[in-house]
Amino acid sequence: MTLATGGHATALTDAGRNTGGRTGFAARAAVRAERGPGGRTRITRLRSDGPLALRESGESVYLVGAGAGPLGGDDLELTIDVGPGARLDVRSAAATLVLPGRRNAGASRLVVRADVAAGARLVFSPEPVIAAAGCDHQARAEVTLAEGSELVWREEIVLGRHGEPAGRYVGRFDVTVGAEPLLRHELRIDEDATSGAVLGDAGAVGTLLITGVTAEPYADEGLAVLPLAGPGVLVTAMAADTVRLRERLERGRRLLT
Repeated sequence: MTLATGGHATALTDAGRNTGGRTGFAARAAVRAERGPGGRTRITRLRSDGPLALRESGESVYLVGAGAGPLGGDDLELTIDVGPGARLDVRSAAATLVLPGRRNAGASRLVVRADVAAGARLVFSPEPVIAAAGCDHQARAEVTLAEGSELVWREEIVLGRHGEPAGRYVGRFDVTVGAEPLLRHELRIDEDATSGAVLGDAGAVGTLLITGVTAEPYADEGLAVLPLAGPGVLVTAMAADTVRLRERLERGRRLLT
């Protein structure tokens, strides 16, 4: 979830490089939030690494621009740990631009792992990800929720920069409550007709997952509201641009109770 504001850092040592013959940058960042005296949340761990730069602001943590990318071959991981009773918002200062790397660099990869304890709440709501032409990116989110925790998770993908097609983007979102799966969701965007058959002429797609709420099933142009078998509702939307996409996601959110 790094941001395209600045030059891309190069890996200086073997420890900073990906394994398996990959040539990109490897980074591991982490944040932990704990409930402190008086019920206020304290950020007790904040580890930035390479292009994954984290900055604290109250009970929020922002991803800020420390390098362009992800670029092809990059291997990035962010670990989020929200302790019992704590509250944490994870946001970003700007959009993320996913770019192709050097020839034969391979796919870029970003994994976000989040663990939310009992009585805790996590809001994950970064700015959109832009899948630039020629990119090959794999995004994966793995969230584990304790009973009695809360989650708000929003993701928006822009299909290419202005006037260009999207690259290849595979997004996987897995959420587990206790030992039970709540959501297994995958989005694949390819540089061929397959994506067009699924997404039509949409320029942006997005999802919003909120736990602890209910809703009636609902579908309209570019919008679907799906109650899950467990404690939550998934809102999905597509639109010509991010402005209309957010309008549709918010319209879906207003249907939740």
